[in-house]
Amino acid sequence: MDLATRRRRTALFLFFLMPGLSISSWVTRTPDIRDQLGASTAQMGLVLFGLSIGSMLGILSSGALVARFGTRPVMGVGTVLIIISIAVIGSGATLSSTPAVTAGLFLFGAGMGGGEVAVNIDGAEVEQITGRTVLPTLHGFFSLGTVVGALVGILCTAVEFPVQWHLGAVAVVAAGMFAYAFRAIPASVGRTKGPRSADDGTAPARTPVWKDRRLLLIGGIILAMALAEGAANDWLPLLMVDGHGVDPALGSAVYAGFAAAMTLGRFGGGFFIDRFGRAPVVRASALSAAFGLALVIFADSPVLAGAAVLFWGLGASLGFPVALSAAGDSGPDPAARVSLVAMIGYIAFLVGPPGLGFLGDHYGLRSAMTVVLAFVAVAVFLAPAIGTRRTTPQQAHAPQSHAPQALAPDAAPDAPRTARGE
Repeated sequence: MDLATRRRRTALFLFFLMPGLSISSWVTRTPDIRDQLGASTAQMGLVLFGLSIGSMLGILSSGALVARFGTRPVMGVGTVLIIISIAVIGSGATLSSTPAVTAGLFLFGAGMGGGEVAVNIDGAEVEQITGRTVLPTLHGFFSLGTVVGALVGILCTAVEFPVQWHLGAVAVVAAGMFAYAFRAIPASVGRTKGPRSADDGTAPARTPVWKDRRLLLIGGIILAMALAEGAANDWLPLLMVDGHGVDPALGSAVYAGFAAAMTLGRFGGGFFIDRFGRAPVVRASALSAAFGLALVIFADSPVLAGAAVLFWGLGASLGFPVALSAAGDSGPDPAARVSLVAMIGYIAFLVGPPGLGFLGDHYGLRSAMTVVLAFVAVAVFLAPAIGTRRTTPQQAHAPQSHAPQALAPDAAPDAPRTARGE
């Protein structure tokens, strides 16, 4: 791996770490934020609807934005929105302003939905260039960020540290990471639209990726596993507090255990993928997540439910990154394929949890999680679509002799690339 690619990979580690740190910081403070807003479970679902709207706008526009401008500016704007949103959420909680918190979540959703799709496209290209299993490790840094953010959130909750100062500090730290990482991301990666990329009629017609049956099955897997992850990220502390009667600090600790299990699964997943193949690993992951969810839903013991969260987190850890990796090498136009399944995943990750809030208000959060359990059970049977083993580095490079061009900041918009943003 050359120096530029190594620096780029390190920068991507930070781009995955920042949203994980940010999301867990406000998730662990959701009981405090709810109390400061005086909101019910249904009202919290409405607050999270701001996250849904923002994420939908970010997700639906991300592919076109990457195709027009490349991954670098889209990642940059998305991360800046995340940083701003954390400060806005903290300020809104202090002012007991539901509209302000909703607006902050809207900005967070727009930044994460748009920026994270671009980051995954960039990560998939690094995986193609190096011929190594990279995406699970990149997503491992997202989970590592959630662990760090959750531990700090637990401490802040326990000592009753003000929400606004906690989230404000997180925003400052994330801004420092962004300033360091942004310089290492090359320009023009994924860009296909521009003055020199107009179709002159000589290019062969391409079949739309959404007509690829296998890709849609991969999308089904990522939808289920992203829903399992997103449900925990948004509702797990409240699920333990309201559904199992634990105190808020312990609810945050259970969420930290979930995040730690996610981190362990993602950092260790590459070994098992290379040894056993994608499909068996994804099937085992879905079974683990289903087992953990079932115990959290149906077990009345808070201790057993808390321990089961570890199975839930370990099982949910690999579905998202492995599905993205499989999508990237499932056919031509890898960036378009990654973009499609990433959009499906982020729709589930960011839009599904508010719906669970409405169900939870009527039937209880534990009962609402049966929807997540059903989706994860389906993923067990869809696992063969994910493929078998990863290609070797030689196989990855064989049809990609032009891949290093993607590293050149000044590459022409119409130059061939491993990742294309359409």
